Amino acid sequence: MTSSAEENYLKAIYKLHEKSGNMVTTSALAETLKVSAASVTDFIKKIASKKLVSYEKSKGVKLTDKGRLIAVNIIRKHRLWEVWLVNKLEFKWDEVHEIAEQLEHIISDDLVDHLDKHLGYPTADPHGDLIPDSKGRFAKSNSKPLLECVKGEKVKFIGVADHSNNFLQYLTKNNLSLGDEIMVEAVEEFDNTFTVRVNRKENKIFSKEVVKNLLVAVV
Repeated sequence: MTSSAEENYLKAIYKLHEKSGNMVTTSALAETLKVSAASVTDFIKKIASKKLVSYEKSKGVKLTDKGRLIAVNIIRKHRLWEVWLVNKLEFKWDEVHEIAEQLEHIISDDLVDHLDKHLGYPTADPHGDLIPDSKGRFAKSNSKPLLECVKGEKVKFIGVADHSNNFLQYLTKNNLSLGDEIMVEAVEEFDNTFTVRVNRKENKIFSKEVVKNLLVAVV
């Protein structure tokens, strides 16, 4: 059995590796977990002794197959709980992360499997992040940042790259929700400011910082 601290490390390593494709450095892990680099090194050695990660001092750390399975299971639980909190308890999408952080460490796989069934086997959470199935398999993603779109392109808003409360609240304030249709009306060459039409109604102007964090799929 793994502790919640070990699970948090494994999840962080998984996400950092997914983002970079490389071995995860102790400094990157320390920054993510908001602990000292020395503490990270000590803890990594501990979970390496359990065969959950492999660690090379000069290169960094990566998950073993055993460690990856645990990390993906934690991610699955986290995202299912977020779906439940939003769809069943009517929390807002910027209110659920910290609660799901607590719920993800519930041990019972039977409970999580029943939750999955109760929710209708969702494949994505309220932020558009893919939910792995009980065997750790993710559906294929066809998303890309809105920043990569060109004038005249019509897409569907399906996720966010920035999960911060400030960003989610900004999107809510601008009445932008997952599932919205977005038509790129214009792209300012100077600073990549986008003018878009949402759901064939009103035009909105978004900065480069915003559009790089909006994940979309071609309609």
